[in-house]
Amino acid sequence: MDKRTLHAVATALVATVALGTAGCYNGARSSGGQQDKDAKNPALAHAGATLGGTPQKGGTLTVLSNQDFTHLDPARNWVVGDMDFGTRLLYRTLVTYKAEPGTKGGELTADLAEDLGVSSNGAKTWTFRLKKGLKYEDGTPITAQDIKYNVERSFSPDLPGGPDYAARYLAGAEGYRGPGEGKHLDSVKTPDDLTIVFELRKPFAEFPHATVLPTFAPVPRAQDKGAQYDSRPFSSGPYKIESYDRDKRLVLVRNAHWDQATDGVRKAYPDKLVVVMGLRANQIDDRLIASEGADASAVPWGKLRPESTPKVLTKAGVKERLLAESTNCTEMVQMHTGRAPFDDLRIRQAVQYALDREAVLTASGGPALNDPATAFMPGSLHGGRQPDTLRIPASGDVEKAKQLLKEAGKADGITTRITVSNGDKGVAEAIQQSLGRAGIKVTIDTVDPSAFYDTIGDTKNRTDLVYTGWCPDFPSGSTFLPFVFDGRYIKETGNSGNHSLFRDGATMKRMDEIAAMTDAAQANSAWQQLDTEILAKAPAVPAVIERMPLLLGTNIAGAFGHSSFGGQLDYATIGLKDPAASAS
Repeated sequence: MDKRTLHAVATALVATVALGTAGCYNGARSSGGQQDKDAKNPALAHAGATLGGTPQKGGTLTVLSNQDFTHLDPARNWVVGDMDFGTRLLYRTLVTYKAEPGTKGGELTADLAEDLGVSSNGAKTWTFRLKKGLKYEDGTPITAQDIKYNVERSFSPDLPGGPDYAARYLAGAEGYRGPGEGKHLDSVKTPDDLTIVFELRKPFAEFPHATVLPTFAPVPRAQDKGAQYDSRPFSSGPYKIESYDRDKRLVLVRNAHWDQATDGVRKAYPDKLVVVMGLRANQIDDRLIASEGADASAVPWGKLRPESTPKVLTKAGVKERLLAESTNCTEMVQMHTGRAPFDDLRIRQAVQYALDREAVLTASGGPALNDPATAFMPGSLHGGRQPDTLRIPASGDVEKAKQLLKEAGKADGITTRITVSNGDKGVAEAIQQSLGRAGIKVTIDTVDPSAFYDTIGDTKNRTDLVYTGWCPDFPSGSTFLPFVFDGRYIKETGNSGNHSLFRDGATMKRMDEIAAMTDAAQANSAWQQLDTEILAKAPAVPAVIERMPLLLGTNIAGAFGHSSFGGQLDYATIGLKDPAASAS
């Protein structure tokens, strides 16, 4: 999924899932390989921990944000933070992640469904039974047909940007354009109100992981307002929208028809959640450092800014309120491989060699909160540590970059543009300066975070370079490389993942071969090898693996960075120590 300055995410090591012909799915994940390093890092003292103790019921939790949501419509929501917020507070999915810190957060648990699904037909058919007594915010029942309807909505060209697992895996989905024309998917069956059956075009043993995504949340047809549904999704979760003033303020209040007896994940501690948008990022940091008045009951939407890090790490009373889980997302410079001059391998390799990853890491917050990237897939998909097959110095190799430009007939250099989210301007400047050393002159375009992915998803009008990241939706190379480098799923608008517009026949053929493997260990090894092969073709340059530093107000309890939501706070369990001290 796109990282979305920070598209959920794997926790740790690659899962070893074997194909089965029938039976329930076991969705546990194993632990990763950063523990020793993390233990020595003062910024990571609370990695895998819950801060603030057990919350008390009631009060108002405030979220301080410099941006609006990209999308809250579950058919369009494929942004790490937005998915966390949407699926923990507003709508439920067939399956979800456990609300626990550390590696436990990577384990699946049933949500709307009674279990993790039953497979048959060699893992090409998956059946889910819904729990009884599930209701929407108006008290009407949630049905299997509502989940099918949202899956179908996700194909609509009017609702771009969402997860496309349904398009990739459902049988007979080719060319389908949603239910607007009265057509429906025969491969999604609802034999009764509590049963939904998915027929896939190929075996997919990891399908329960995909049903964590908002695509598999219910949307009642009567409430669907097309593109306007983004501003008022109908609640199947513990909260409903009371008001939403775009770019300014979102207020959630309790959904009286949500029944905790049917929900073993969400605790719904606060009475109300208020998201205050449009704030400056440094203003948010300073308010949370001070933690005065209502800000004591506040949390940040975005990560702590690099320039604020010293203010936090040098004060014991403030540092103890800092979370910094790994995002497990690889940040990278993606190049438009379908447009000159980046259709030339030598030009792309010049960018690889010119990039100063040390400078990018420093601009991202330094080594206390980031790790340098030497491959595309994070270390969790490489057995705990990324390989370094190119062995380019972390500071770059300027002379090699100049040589490659000369070989490409560009000895005098090139000029280009890069698009970044507003919050990554410092990173863009580090990229600009490092590429400039080799004669690659870069102009920076900054975009508001809520519009960033719509902007770079417009493949006709976007810049040559973009700086963005990708997070595996679950611990498998199948959720990383195909989504970032398979050219068959590039869209003219609403394009996600493959922002290098990379269309390489040999790469796509190999992806299909690996996807057909029934031995998980063999497939894992093959994805790792393919990562190396794609890196040599240079459609993008991996830069850093970021952490998600989040500073909490002093009245916050039950808070941890969720490993499967990119280190974002788990809104399923967060609340307040003293509800009476919060703003009403």
